[in-house]
Amino acid sequence: MGQYIDLLPADMGFDHNYVLRPYDAENIPAAELEDPESGRVLRVFTDQPGIQLYSSNYWDGSITGPQGVPYLKHGAVALETQAFPDSPNHAQFPETILRPGDTYRRKTVFVFDVQ
Repeated sequence: MGQYIDLLPADMGFDHNYVLRPYDAENIPAAELEDPESGRVLRVFTDQPGIQLYSSNYWDGSITGPQGVPYLKHGAVALETQAFPDSPNHAQFPETILRPGDTYRRKTVFVFDVQ
């Protein structure tokens, strides 16, 4: 991702939902991020049908974190496991309507490692 973000127009970044296959699998590998400098690795497994990738596109440095470091544009990434956006309006998408009496239960596992 890092090598491509600067190729996007200046006012953009990543804010995309990716389809994971198969939909009905339990805890399929959804994403892997790695930092070559530190060797840190994040692996995401989920039973959700999609994952949203967001690259903090609107951070402008006006907020400072607890260590005194400003939050800058593209300074962080979020991986959000989820159903597809606008699912209730698309019959071909996996079902997302929770009916009275039903239970909603999903599982996402974040595995942190070092290479």
